[in-house]
This record gives sequence, structure tokens and C-alpha cells, in this order.
Amino acid sequence: MGRKVLITGITGFVGSHLADYLLDRGEFEIHGLYRWRSRMENVAAIKNKVNLVEGDVRDSHSMLSLIEETKPDWIFHLAAQSYVPMSWKAPTETLSTNIIGETNLFEACLKAKCAPLIHIAGSSEEYGMVHPDEVPITEANPLRPLSPYGVSKVAQDLLAYQYFQSYGLKVVRTRAFNHTGPRRGKVFVTSNFAHQIVTIEKGIKEPVIRTGNLNAVRDFTDVRDVARAYTLALARGEPGEVYNIASGTGIKISDLLNRLVKMAHVDIKVEQDPERMRPSDVQLLTGDSTKFRERTGWQPEIPFEKTLADILDYWRERI
Repeated sequence: MGRKVLITGITGFVGSHLADYLLDRGEFEIHGLYRWRSRMENVAAIKNKVNLVEGDVRDSHSMLSLIEETKPDWIFHLAAQSYVPMSWKAPTETLSTNIIGETNLFEACLKAKCAPLIHIAGSSEEYGMVHPDEVPITEANPLRPLSPYGVSKVAQDLLAYQYFQSYGLKVVRTRAFNHTGPRRGKVFVTSNFAHQIVTIEKGIKEPVIRTGNLNAVRDFTDVRDVARAYTLALARGEPGEVYNIASGTGIKISDLLNRLVKMAHVDIKVEQDPERMRPSDVQLLTGDSTKFRERTGWQPEIPFEKTLADILDYWRERI
């Protein structure tokens, strides 16, 4: 086998797509960390092709054992509490999982005398309050997070930089803007809209989609393009650096919803639901990924219309 790869959070949305991409390349021996309560549906088709290891990033002994046993060449650290609204309801869990989990990973690498290339998956939510004259957002933009999740990702980002400077850990950081596609949890906006549409198509619910803030502008990339970007981040990125991963095109959430509704097989009305509104929301996130593209040659390849169609088909197969 080729290079040993460890993916924390392999059963998650991005982790499972990343595992698929690496398996298709045939150059990697893949190990994946999952929790005992993880949903295994996303990796059901590949569970016999990867080495799944049960553990928890929040437990330092678990992480040390994982690193000592796998001795990975590459680590993709994707395990996280990644749902922004949940971070308002469970800020302590969000901070603990994301910050302490990463610290445990770094300390395990140091104690095991293991020197892998490590990818830290940051987020555009780190930028938070973005002013109109700061768009498209570069890596030099100030970080003004507006949610506990955003704060946790800033901490992860800076912690990775600190461990690179202090201990020489070979860490590459990315700040991915919104990414979506099949397998996205139905609590996330595109998948939530698609799930509602399919339940309406199947006659399960009334023909009304309930929404939160439709005025926000987001920069969407297909998760399969993001999996390729993460791989290039370690293959060609420079340790210690941070890179935006983005399409460079913003879309208003109301426009995204309209595109999905046009793909529906039934007539649908849209109603705003006050329960879906956040205490504060990032209004404008459009990224400049020039630095990453010039370093790695990456660019998005999957059209957004195909992404939306694939999400709808994903739910049509499951409902």
C-alpha cells in the first residue's frame, strides 16, 4: 500500500467523501476515527476498504493510542461539532470538541514522535462580520467570528499556527467556504430545503417550505471538489500557511431556494419560520481562493446545478 492516511471524523459528510476520493486514487492506506454513536451510513460502502478505529478526539489517551497504532503520514482532522446553530445551544460542547480535540491530536503526535503532514479544516465562519468593501475575502481579512462555532474554528486555526511555530508540526490550514452535496445532514440549509421538497413531493407534508434568514449570501462549493482541495492542501500546500477554499461566487439563500423549488415535481410555497432565525448571522461570505489556486492548481469542477440536483436525488432515494 501507499501513504498512510488518518481521517478523523471519517463517517461525517466531508470525511466520507474524502475517503471515497482517496480510495478512487488507489494510492493510500486509509484509517478512520469514528465515535461509538457515529452514523455509519456514509461509510457503509467502503467499510471493508478502510481501517475504522473507534475513539474520541476529546480523550487524550484515545488519541495517543490512535497515533501510536496507525503512525500516519497524513492526517485530515475533520472531527468537529460543525453545526453553527447547535453551537448556540451547546457552546461548551462545541468549544471542547473542536479546541480540546485538536490539542489532543497535536499532543499525541508529539508524544508518539510522529511527524505527519496535518490538515486542519477551518471555516469561512472564522471571518464572521465581513464589511461590504472586504469582499471577496482573502486570508488577510480580520477574523470577527459571530458564533461559538466560529470562535472555536478561530481557536483551532491559531492553535495550529502556534504548534507549527513552537514545535514544528507540519500543519496546513484551510478555511473552506460553504460546501454541500449528497450526504449533507438535513439540518444544513441546502440539504434541509431539499429534504423538505422531497417530503412534499412524496405527500408526507403540506406544500410549504419553512425557512430562516433568506438574505444571507454564501459561497458554495461541491463537497467532492472540497475533498480534492483538501488532498491538494497536503500534497502541494506549504506547512504553516492558511488557504481559502471557495468558488468565488456568492449566492443569496433565497436564490438558492428558488433554484431548488424549480427542480421540484410539485408546486411549493415558502414561509419564514422565526424559530429558524439565529441570534446573529453572518450576512456576506464570498471567498477569494487565489492563493490556494496558484499554489495547488485547484479549481472547482462540479456545476452548482448538478450539486443541487444530486442533493435532491439523494433524498428521493431515502425518503
